[in-house]
Amino acid sequence: MKPLNLKIRVLSVFCFVLSTVYSFAQQGSVTVNQDKKIDALLELKKEMNKNENDSERYKIQVYSGNRSGAQNAQKEFGESFGNWHPSMQYETPNFKIWAGSFRTRLEADRALKRIKRKFPHAFIFKPKK
Repeated sequence: MKPLNLKIRVLSVFCFVLSTVYSFAQQGSVTVNQDKKIDALLELKKEMNKNENDSERYKIQVYSGNRSGAQNAQKEFGESFGNWHPSMQYETPNFKIWAGSFRTRLEADRALKRIKRKFPHAFIFKPKK
């Protein structure tokens, strides 16, 4: 009975090794079919992003919360500080009011000092766009 048991074990190991070798020998290829205009659009998008200086400038966030609060804050900010145009942005789940487009941190700090009198939770940031 031992020789039969040994033969089964050896055969099982052989089958296992054989199946392992062939199971990893997979090959394949992927073909992507796309319109040639997509490459042109991507290049155009890159060019537009280079020219857009907003990501290199500082902004001040005045408000973050629900839509009605953002609309009120935008209106109040526009009445108080007409020279910095407030814009409403939506980043899930909040509406945000951003103002200004400052070239340097010093300009943004000076503006923030004035803005904080009316909007104490305002802060400076650089958009990631």
